[in-house]
Amino acid sequence: MQALAASVAVVLAGLAVLWQATDGGQALTAERARRLTALRDMPAVPEVVLETMTGTPLPLGGPTKRATLVEFIYTTCPTICQAAGAEMARLADDVRAAGLDESVRLVSISFDPGRDDPDALNAYGEGHGADGALWTVARPDPDDLPALLATFGVVVIPDRWGGFTHNTALHVVDAGGRLRAIVDYDDPAAALTALHGVVQ
Repeated sequence: MQALAASVAVVLAGLAVLWQATDGGQALTAERARRLTALRDMPAVPEVVLETMTGTPLPLGGPTKRATLVEFIYTTCPTICQAAGAEMARLADDVRAAGLDESVRLVSISFDPGRDDPDALNAYGEGHGADGALWTVARPDPDDLPALLATFGVVVIPDRWGGFTHNTALHVVDAGGRLRAIVDYDDPAAALTALHGVVQ
């Protein structure tokens, strides 16, 4: 009888820990936990200045006139970044069609700023249809990169071939500079819904 009671206590304790660790059973993966944290905490995006594909400065974080949809890429990525770029091009068209182009900007941020100079950013942007106005491709100062990746929950791991393994998503930042939502890069409808939710 005591063994049964002890077993039940251990199982209940384990369930309590699992409940706590999964945010009440809502986050069974690290990616889901990252998205729930963004919704719950709305972290402030670090105030940094990016260098765009045209070589001009672009402030990120802090109050701005427009909400920002952010993705993280590197221009020599042969796989997911190319697909994400194609999705971002479609999303730019959707933003224009929804009449949000005056209140939203799209920014693809390179996490490989050492290699992704303005020429590389411009080639990637032009190759995917970024116009430099509604949608631009940019790089941070290398010193600002760790804080950006941490705030957005982006994981970047160098691979053996000079590239990176990384997670990919669309990050919605409101005009006040807070991360409000994270959605799948290939779900433009969810991105538009999230943008509508933060545009005044």
